[in-house]
Amino acid sequence: MWLYLAAFVGLYYLLRWYRERQVVSHLRDKCVFITGCDSGFGNLLARQLDERGLHVLAACLTEKGAEQLRRQTSDRLETVTLDVTETDSVAAAAQWVKERVGDRGLWGLVNNAGIALPIAPNEWLTKQDFVTILDVNLLGLIDVTLNLLPLVRKARGRVVNVSSVLGRVSLFGGGYCISKYGVEAFSDSLRKELSYFGVKVAMIEPGSFNTAIANKDRISKSFLEIWDRARPEVKQIYGEKFFTSYKEPTEQMEHKCTQDLSLVTNCMEHALTACHPRTRYSAGWDAKLFYLPMSYMPTFLVDAIMYWSSPRPAKAL
Repeated sequence: MWLYLAAFVGLYYLLRWYRERQVVSHLRDKCVFITGCDSGFGNLLARQLDERGLHVLAACLTEKGAEQLRRQTSDRLETVTLDVTETDSVAAAAQWVKERVGDRGLWGLVNNAGIALPIAPNEWLTKQDFVTILDVNLLGLIDVTLNLLPLVRKARGRVVNVSSVLGRVSLFGGGYCISKYGVEAFSDSLRKELSYFGVKVAMIEPGSFNTAIANKDRISKSFLEIWDRARPEVKQIYGEKFFTSYKEPTEQMEHKCTQDLSLVTNCMEHALTACHPRTRYSAGWDAKLFYLPMSYMPTFLVDAIMYWSSPRPAKAL
C-alpha cells in the first residue's frame, strides 16, 4: 500500500516538474510591464527579464530610480514614472504602454509596487494610516490592473500580483496584512474571470526578504512616531515595556530577512515565461516551512503561537 502511494506521489512530482519546465516560445517578442522598479524585487526582475531578451516596460516612482535602472540595462528596457495612488498617473502610464505594445498586446503585467509602514497594534493607528497602505498595495494594484487588462487580454498574457505570506496569516496590526488579504481575494476572482480569455493570473507570496520595506531605520522611525502621537489612554494600557518589547524584534527584522531576492524574482519569471505557471508561489524557506503550514493550522493554535511569542500589554488581564 505504502509503496503504491510513494510511487503515485513520485509520479505526480515528476509530471509537475516536466510541465513546469516547458517555456513559452518567442519570448523576445513579449512585452512585460512591471510596477515598483526603483528598488527591490521590481528592480531585479526588470534587469533579469531584460537579460533574457524580453521587452521590459519598467514603472518607477521617481525619475532618479528610472535613470539608475536604465544605466544597468540594455536599450530595450524603457521606463516611465508612475504613482499608483494617482488615477491620472495610472491612466497616463497605461496610454504609454499601449503606444509601445501596439497590436501585440501586453504579455505580462507584474503588480509589484508596495509599502509596509506604518506597522503597529491597530489601536495605535488612525484611519489614514490604513488608507495610506491600502491606496498603494491594493487600490493602486487594482487601478493599474483594470487599466491594462484590455492589453493583457489581447495578448492572452499573464497577470502576476505580489502578495505575501501575510496575505495568508495576519501576524501584526496595520494596513499591510489587510492589503495582502485583499490582493489574494482580488487575484482569485480575477483568475476565474480571465480564464475564459486565456489569461493566467499568478500570486507571489514571499516570506521575509531584505528590501526597502525591511529597512531598520525607517521601521524604527515610523514606530516611534506612532507611539509618540498615541493617546495617553493607549500608552497607559500598553505601557513602555510593551513598546520596547514590540519595537526590538521589529528593528531586528532587517537582519533576519533572506538576502537573496532572486528566490522571489525567479518565481515571477517562471509565472511569466512558463507554459504552465503555478497559481501561487511561496518564496523563501520561512514561507514554505513556517508561514504556509501556519496558514492551514486551526485558528486557536495560531493564536496560541502568537500569544506565546508576543509581549503582553501592561494592563492585560
